[in-house]
Amino acid sequence: MSDEQNKPKTNNQFWKYILDGSILSKAEVVKQLPFALFLTIMAVIYIGNRYHAEQIIRESSQIEKELKELRAESITIASELMFISKESEVLKLVEKNQLGLEESTIPPRKIFVEPLKIEKK
Repeated sequence: MSDEQNKPKTNNQFWKYILDGSILSKAEVVKQLPFALFLTIMAVIYIGNRYHAEQIIRESSQIEKELKELRAESITIASELMFISKESEVLKLVEKNQLGLEESTIPPRKIFVEPLKIEKK
């Protein structure tokens, strides 16, 4: 019967019972405090983990975007290099810069060198 006497009878008494802190002095509530603390710690860890995961996803997206830009730049530079290294383009650049170089009219020839003979003693 003592439990019935401690319980609030009306809605206003119930809120007063919660807000003045007398509910925290009950033995059942005190027994549950370690579990409530555990749940609070788990919630904080969950929030921190979520924040960390979102940060990693943002960084990954940024790196992927940068990688796409660098690939496009690499392809552009490679195509420019292939264009500039064509024989006709090289000749144009030599004439433009007046380097005094001339195109060879004689075809290249192979040079054969006989291997050295080493005498064994």
